[in-house]
Amino acid sequence: MINQVPLLDLGRQYAPLKAELDGAVLAVLGHGHFINGPEVGQFEKAAAAYVGAKHAIGVASGTDALLVALRALGVGPGAEVVIPTFTFFATAGVVSNLGARPVFTDVEADTYNMDPRSLEKAITSKTKAIMPVHLFGQCADMDAILRIAQKHGLPVVEDAAQALSARFGKRAAGTLGALGCFSFFPSKNLGCLGDGGLIVTDDDRLAALVRKLKNHGAEPKYYHELVGYNSRLDTIHAAALLVKLPHLDTWSRKRRENAARYDQLLAGVKVERPVDRGQGYHIYNQYTIALDRRDDLRAHLKTRKIGHEVYYPVPLHLQKCFAGLGYKQGDFPVSERAALRVCSLPIFPEITAEEQEYVAKAVADFAG
Repeated sequence: MINQVPLLDLGRQYAPLKAELDGAVLAVLGHGHFINGPEVGQFEKAAAAYVGAKHAIGVASGTDALLVALRALGVGPGAEVVIPTFTFFATAGVVSNLGARPVFTDVEADTYNMDPRSLEKAITSKTKAIMPVHLFGQCADMDAILRIAQKHGLPVVEDAAQALSARFGKRAAGTLGALGCFSFFPSKNLGCLGDGGLIVTDDDRLAALVRKLKNHGAEPKYYHELVGYNSRLDTIHAAALLVKLPHLDTWSRKRRENAARYDQLLAGVKVERPVDRGQGYHIYNQYTIALDRRDDLRAHLKTRKIGHEVYYPVPLHLQKCFAGLGYKQGDFPVSERAALRVCSLPIFPEITAEEQEYVAKAVADFAG
């Protein structure tokens, strides 16, 4: 009998891949090339082919992917970057760490992705880039966003940290803008053994600059035209990712099947279920419901030993560290309402139908 369900169980992913993953890690220990070992280049080549990009460059984290991508576009002091306020902190943090100003937009009420109408209002003469987020595994409305970007002559950086294998139309997330950024944090749909990230682009000049920036700005070694960063994808992470990448499509398909099962189980229950716009391929990095009395639901789920999380409880424009930007409560009402109502349920590929039924019954018992 099911009496608890974790939000995520990486052990279930590891078990069937144990021999391959252990072998890959031991191979790195054997050859000793822990930095820029052969597996890094092999993974970059495989990842580029997977998303259909000309270049894929491994970096130390998804956060660094955003940082280096924006730096490659010349974002720095005095510049502005337009981003949604309802997202993970890194999206705004990297802008500030470059000395630039994050300018926030509201999000769409159904997808929680950047609202193109809000984007248009946020652009100023100081805007250097637009950075939409493909939140929860569904691409933002890239047709509308790219039209606005083209109108203003601005590059787009896709924060696709939660969306590797998602698509907008027939194009892979991360390949529609000038640069696309991914995260391999262990909880992502493709996770490594710690922190890791990736930048993809079709632009040869940007790719060369990204490679230079991630390695202290050196080209060749010990010769520095600019000051860069120490941001390399470790060989051991690349080795693990090489083992996992061939399974990603299956894992994404299972997430979609799990989402469909939740949709069926929660039909008629008084909660707002995730909306798939049908503009591409939603991979459900999270299955996020929304309802009033969200915190009471969380207490209820806790008593049932059901893992869950709130992504995200405070919109970025209301974070204390950004108080100096001059935003206030009420500036972005859709995001503010979402922050009070969203709750993400377990949807990892290996979750069983019985576990999902237990989760759905708990939600239904609470919400009616």
